[in-house]
Amino acid sequence: MEMHDIPVEGERKEEPEGASEPELKEAEAEVLVEEQDHDYAKLASPSENVYSEAYYGSPPVKIGEGKQTDGNVRLYRIACALLTLICLVLLLIIIILCMKPKAGSTDCPKRVETTAPSGSSVSTCTYEHCQALFPNVQLQYLGCRQCADGWLTFGRSCFFVSTYRLNWEDSQRNCSSRGGNLAIISSPEIQNYLTQTGNGLYWMGLRQRGRTWSWVNNSALKKSYWADATSSGDCGILDSEKPLEKNWIKASCRATTYFICQLMS
Repeated sequence: MEMHDIPVEGERKEEPEGASEPELKEAEAEVLVEEQDHDYAKLASPSENVYSEAYYGSPPVKIGEGKQTDGNVRLYRIACALLTLICLVLLLIIIILCMKPKAGSTDCPKRVETTAPSGSSVSTCTYEHCQALFPNVQLQYLGCRQCADGWLTFGRSCFFVSTYRLNWEDSQRNCSSRGGNLAIISSPEIQNYLTQTGNGLYWMGLRQRGRTWSWVNNSALKKSYWADATSSGDCGILDSEKPLEKNWIKASCRATTYFICQLMS
């Protein structure tokens, strides 16, 4: 096929205006044929970037990356399982530790000897032990007993301090009607407590029968706190206004004064 020089667009514009219309149509046809031949040549020998151009919208998925993602998922699952197992073990340990103290015994030791400030050997887990260690502290302890209104709590006893006077026999009957007896001073702690609580003269549960002084529960008098002043009588009175170690006096059982009742556990 005979090829002719194809005039460019710029050259076409320079053609004289007097060119005939058939000649223009023939030139356009030749340009169209040349463009088609050029496109065919491009398709016959594609460029190296044709595949990259074809996948420009969505690049292909690589098989190696998929395997790596599956491996990461497995590692995450294993890690979560291990953490869950550790949490369960720790929770079990906490539960065991919380329940362990409850399984132990809450009873006090039967006998644990120690030395009080005075040098005497006393037993722990007793009110007397605490009082011996801390003589200046008034401990209020009564075990499971609840004192009634108007009664004072000290150690394992309840005390009632009267506000009216009776003789010894009537005072004892009054205390018996309340469920107790006249006070029995069986320890230095009770002596100290009643001396500090009272404010005057009070009948105690102490009486002389023959030549023997004994308490209303028929126990013999062991430790006494008689005053130096000589007095006579068959019944004992505690004078809270005198020194602690010497404030007991003897008086006639027919005399009238205040009294202290005691209700022991």
